[in-house]
Amino acid sequence: MALHAGRHPLGTDSGRIVLRTFRDGLAAQAGHDLKIQVGRWSGELVVNDDLDPADLEVRIEMTSLTVLEGTGGLKPLTDRDRREIAVTARRVLGADRHSDATFSATKFVRTTGGDGVINGSLTLASVTRPLQLQVSATGPDRYRAITSVKQSDFGIKPYTAFFGALRVRDAVDVEVDFRWPAGPGPEAPA
Repeated sequence: MALHAGRHPLGTDSGRIVLRTFRDGLAAQAGHDLKIQVGRWSGELVVNDDLDPADLEVRIEMTSLTVLEGTGGLKPLTDRDRREIAVTARRVLGADRHSDATFSATKFVRTTGGDGVINGSLTLASVTRPLQLQVSATGPDRYRAITSVKQSDFGIKPYTAFFGALRVRDAVDVEVDFRWPAGPGPEAPA
């Protein structure tokens, strides 16, 4: 698939966003490291005539978080555990008041072999902070962007239990796997 100038939609049809949380504290062995998927997200990539990216806007629905798996812990997660954790995550993130998080790119830097860096800003819980994504090619027209988001930078208090003996680490790893471009640009034949 060739990259074309124009506007390219992004979303759940073209990729996925996964959040990884890690346990911490004296009772960490009781908790689980979690893999959480964003169920609904959308965006748009704008590509210039010189085929360089010019703009990227992404909207993430924080109410669509789904727990895919939990590793570690004293016992395996049940489906009920997964549902309860997702509800707790939405509560901790204040998803009822701040249902969307957004990322807006400000600069694209190409390195070698299709890899690069996207600088921009993330708005989460109505707080905006700079964010940098490391992008690498994972296959033909396939890419992975990774970053880490520190919850406290956005005024979010990470989850704790057992009087703080079990807690979620402040930094959450974010992985975005996507096909680029997600669809043909306006100049491409239908």
